[in-house]
Amino acid sequence: MQESLLRSSKTAITVICSAVSQKLNLLFFHSSSIIHYRQHQQQEQRGEEQMQHKRKQEPSNYIDISKSPIGSPSRVQKLIASQSDPLLAKEIFDFASRQPNFQHSYSSYLVLILKLGRSKYFSLIDDLLVDLKSKRYPVTSTLFSYIIKIYGEANLPDKVLKTFYKMLEFNFKPLPKHFNRILEFLVSHRNYVKPALDLFNNAHRYGVSPNTKSYNILMRALCLNGELSVAYKLFNQMFKRDVLPDVESYRILMQGLCRKSQVNGAVDLLEDMLNKGFVPDTLSYTTLLNSLCRKKKLKEAYKLLCRMKVKGCNPDIVHYNTVILGFCRDGRAMDACKVLDDMESNGCLPNLVSYRTLVGGLCDQGMFDEAKRYLEEMISKGFSPHFSVSHALLKGLSDVGKVEEACRVLEELLKHGEAPHTDTWMIMVPRICEVDDFGRMGEILDKIMMVEIKGDTRIVDAGVRLEEYLIKKIQTKWRV
Repeated sequence: MQESLLRSSKTAITVICSAVSQKLNLLFFHSSSIIHYRQHQQQEQRGEEQMQHKRKQEPSNYIDISKSPIGSPSRVQKLIASQSDPLLAKEIFDFASRQPNFQHSYSSYLVLILKLGRSKYFSLIDDLLVDLKSKRYPVTSTLFSYIIKIYGEANLPDKVLKTFYKMLEFNFKPLPKHFNRILEFLVSHRNYVKPALDLFNNAHRYGVSPNTKSYNILMRALCLNGELSVAYKLFNQMFKRDVLPDVESYRILMQGLCRKSQVNGAVDLLEDMLNKGFVPDTLSYTTLLNSLCRKKKLKEAYKLLCRMKVKGCNPDIVHYNTVILGFCRDGRAMDACKVLDDMESNGCLPNLVSYRTLVGGLCDQGMFDEAKRYLEEMISKGFSPHFSVSHALLKGLSDVGKVEEACRVLEELLKHGEAPHTDTWMIMVPRICEVDDFGRMGEILDKIMMVEIKGDTRIVDAGVRLEEYLIKKIQTKWRV
């Protein structure tokens, strides 16, 4: 009888243990076995005496997690973080919340908010924030950085704006990084530039002081919106509020003035900048040089180019090419040649754009001998002339009767593996055939055979004159 009762008791214990194990495995996806669970509980019990003193010092709302049947908040947080499905992570979070003697860690909220945000479950995020606030968790800046990022990536400027006031509800003063991120997201939408400006103007009421970056964000947006006067007002306000502008602040206004074709105002701003001890960056100079060249104030552009080095900013290839282009467009290619010569003396080597622009400008003015010299220099340095450049030069030389010189240029191109365009062949072949005794054309054809001929550079498309030339050459050969 006693043996029978003993066997029944063992069976009951086995069934109960099995049921508990299955339940834990089901709820936590086999995150730990029942043996690990018991070991964990035993470890916590062994530390009970050490915890007694701490509990007495905890606030009245302290929850004794050692009595939680699902383990520590750290374990739950790891389980939530491991889920790829955000809704499943939320179910685990909710299940743990309902357990007696359990309170989530702050990290669990952060992890879950980020997961839900990436999948655009925004209403669930709102619920979590309400829960955080009601339970008076001490929030950190990371939480709001996450939320601003989530709503910004989801293209929800209204939600981004409301996040500012949400921080205040948590008695958390927005940091400059939060404030600036909010402004950046708002001004990226044209319809929210005005709300961004309103927020900016009212920020001091909430104890938030805009910094230099805040001003730059607003000024750039206002300039792009054509509201230059408002941007200028903000710029002047910086000095009154002891906010020091930086190089970018000046550049933003310079670009705004140049867009409005107020290049003189931009130059004055540069002078003011230099007088205050700022060293303009390369982009500031590029902005001014472009505007001066477009306004055909090439003398001023060249002076500015020469002043750059003296003022602590070495001109680069972009600055030189900008002025070269300006002179060429204004029909002053010889002045452009002087700029190119200055480049090399200042240690800045001309590039492909420099030569192409200059050769094209010289050809436009009929200065074919100079153009030929720079084209040859260009090719000797390994630069490939665009077909439009070589075409302009070959056509120009042919038009003024310098066919022999055009042939030399053509041979130089072929020698360096540059096959002229079909349009160029259609001009050159008839001219060569008119003055040639068939010898020169034959030499050129021999050299053509050594060049990779592409679809748009095929000499056979040059037309009837080449066909006539070849027929005459064959007839001459047969006569001999």
